[in-house]
Amino acid sequence: MASQDTDSELAQRAAAGDRGAFAALAERHYDRVHALAWRWSGARAEAEDIAQDTMVKMAGAIRAFRGESAFATWLFRIAYTTAVDHIRARSKVVAFSPAQMAELSERADCETPEDAAMNDELWRAVRRLPEQQRDAVLLVYGEDMSHGEAATLMGCSEKTVSWHLHEARKRLKISLEAV
Repeated sequence: MASQDTDSELAQRAAAGDRGAFAALAERHYDRVHALAWRWSGARAEAEDIAQDTMVKMAGAIRAFRGESAFATWLFRIAYTTAVDHIRARSKVVAFSPAQMAELSERADCETPEDAAMNDELWRAVRRLPEQQRDAVLLVYGEDMSHGEAATLMGCSEKTVSWHLHEARKRLKISLEAV
């Protein structure tokens, strides 16, 4: 039964042409990929496009999965690059404290319309940050990744991720104070 199989087992079977195994992987990971895509794009239709493109790319690349990292990490790398590519195609001080930045992920379930509006404005401000800062914030605070995990996806060092977060907090404080 596919639901009991590990991601690595399903990936091996999918690489060998097992469509059921591929479908199980896609179903297991689609919601998280879609959530990442929404945080990057801020638009439902674009998030759908990014998530679907990620699944198509996963199908084309599944034979390249070697199990050197967790399947979810491998897939998130595909989702991350797909989201960044979509954003690029579409668009061509005193800092916030880390505790204030952590509120980004905690505000996902807003209780009042005011909280929801504030959350939306904050995410819009995050999406307007320079690319590397935006990516660091979305991965660390939006996807709850460690600095090391974010560094792996971004192809940089943990120190670089920390620096991007520091700069992002400064820019966000200035940007949101102006509102």
